[in-house]
Amino acid sequence: MENATHSKIKLGISTCLLGQAVRYDGGHKLDRFLTETLGQWVEYVPVCPEVESGMSIPREAMRLVGDPEKPRLETIKTKQNLTQQLAGWAQRRVAELESEELCGFIFEKKSPSSGMERIKVYDEHGVPKKAGVGLWARAFMDHFPLIPVEDNGRLHDPGLRENFIERIFTMKRWREMVSAGADRGRLVDFHTRHKLLIMSHSTEQLKRMGALVAHSKDRPVDELFAGYLALLMGCLKLTATVKKQTNVLQHAMGYFKTKLSADEKQELLEVIGRYHDGYVPLIVPVTLLNHYVRKYDEPYLACQHYMNPHPVELKLRNHA
Repeated sequence: MENATHSKIKLGISTCLLGQAVRYDGGHKLDRFLTETLGQWVEYVPVCPEVESGMSIPREAMRLVGDPEKPRLETIKTKQNLTQQLAGWAQRRVAELESEELCGFIFEKKSPSSGMERIKVYDEHGVPKKAGVGLWARAFMDHFPLIPVEDNGRLHDPGLRENFIERIFTMKRWREMVSAGADRGRLVDFHTRHKLLIMSHSTEQLKRMGALVAHSKDRPVDELFAGYLALLMGCLKLTATVKKQTNVLQHAMGYFKTKLSADEKQELLEVIGRYHDGYVPLIVPVTLLNHYVRKYDEPYLACQHYMNPHPVELKLRNHA
């Protein structure tokens, strides 16, 4: 199955991660994985909340102060309150981004404006607590709750990186399907092709989504698609554990029960077992399954995005 898309995935990103010198100290936070590796499949839409909202380069350093749920953005030395300036700009910017059809956003870690989690918020005594969200990140996530987001720090974790990239490629396929025309038939086809991918995250969510699709005529199309997307994105955020992946691999093996020789069945069982026990990465049993898909021309697995959810060049399934 060919998963390549004709157009690149459009992702929002903190401008400094692309190497542009927009930080408070006139520096940047160039991330070469994002620009040189992932960038081969991505078109970035850069956003620097501080500069775009009218702040200078360089500028006084800032931090979050007060209530973690609704903090103020203040300069550290002069205590200038910049909350309204940035928040007002943020509301205009998220509205502008609606037309971009973003499939995800990558934030700068630890930033009081762009950090997506565990940002330091200082109380009245100057004591920090890692309980905040950057003002821009919060505005974006509130406005686009279903769009996948991550920060550049978390993307160094192989599991989180794979999960995020799997979600943005899925979102790209969703947007392409919707752009072709939001009708029930296309949704059935989309769901069918993503069944094993969904199963690798949650069998319970797969049942819920299957029931929604099966009774699709009971809802207006707009409501149906909105409900399905919410379930899909919520499901894919769940961790695809080794146990869940093993279940999917064994399920996929069932499609060859009348085709594989005794020796081939034993080999596949052994490889799946080695993956389950942590001796080989997921790419090993998936590669063997893909070999049998081609050898025996297995139609159902050939259309499953689980078999090739993202480009092999990203090596996302290579970690044990």
